[in-house]
Amino acid sequence: MRHAAITGIGSYLPERRLTNADLEVMVDTTDEWIRTRTGISERRLAADGEATSHLATAAGRAALADAGVAPSEVDFVVVGTSSPDHIFPSTAALVQDALSLSCPGVDIMAACTSFIFALQHATSMIEAGRATCVLVIGADALTRHVDFTDRATCVLFGDGAGAVVVQSADEAGVLGIDLGTDGSGAEVLKVPAGGSALPCTPERIEQGLHYVQMAGSEVFKFAVRMIPDTTERALASSEMSVDDITWLVPHQANKRILDTVADRLGLDRACVVSNIEHVGNTSAASIPLALNDLYTSGQLRPGDVVALVGFGAGLTWGAAIVRWTKEPTR
Repeated sequence: MRHAAITGIGSYLPERRLTNADLEVMVDTTDEWIRTRTGISERRLAADGEATSHLATAAGRAALADAGVAPSEVDFVVVGTSSPDHIFPSTAALVQDALSLSCPGVDIMAACTSFIFALQHATSMIEAGRATCVLVIGADALTRHVDFTDRATCVLFGDGAGAVVVQSADEAGVLGIDLGTDGSGAEVLKVPAGGSALPCTPERIEQGLHYVQMAGSEVFKFAVRMIPDTTERALASSEMSVDDITWLVPHQANKRILDTVADRLGLDRACVVSNIEHVGNTSAASIPLALNDLYTSGQLRPGDVVALVGFGAGLTWGAAIVRWTKEPTR
């Protein structure tokens, strides 16, 4: 059987920082309120003229360089995003051109779980013999869809991108993957206008229907239930248990969610990777950004078992168990 392994990783964050102090003068909130409820101190915002494809391209270029892979060696590019540059063409098409790739590309939209869905797509292609090298990117400029007068959502989100190169390998690196969708929860987290159901009109824009809407308490309850469940299912399909996890790299939505999930799984909180304090919730970019931070810190060692787990609008969820094979950078 052919196996898939992560052989390169990279990330990109915009230069502009939006701190809690900045938000204090924009909306009725405080630094203490934000930090105690979310764990966030600052987040990054894409610059004027900087779109999701630009973030994705920078992260993808870094991942290819880390893997030592030339553009001509890439068989497919998959971009997970909820904030594409356009309805069409796909963001993957723009990234393919910007990176001088000659392969096909496609977008995957599963909200904050998009990276896990994209990783499944890449892994399946390699295991099936349809590809030997796939570039997987999670990227979002979700602040373009945030109402900065709504303190319930504007304090949460940031922009960024993370990417991995997945290649055919003798030993399995990407092990079990669990994915799920429950469309009955679609109203919990959504951007109502901008699609075919509610095209943007001046009236709908005036009503703010093109911005993120979220039932925060419902999202919290869903996350703390589903993250442990999907992680355990992915572990079972990998013939592993929670005791085998070296690192848990979850979607960075809220520090309280991360702490609660660690406790419910019986994991030491020190094993849970979190960078939410400095980047906020970067949606599809969240998991690869956190994984890249772990890798570049030198803490991620060959043989470590990493559980990548996300949840998001849809509602969607997913977990991937990865045995790390790359040497640390330092």
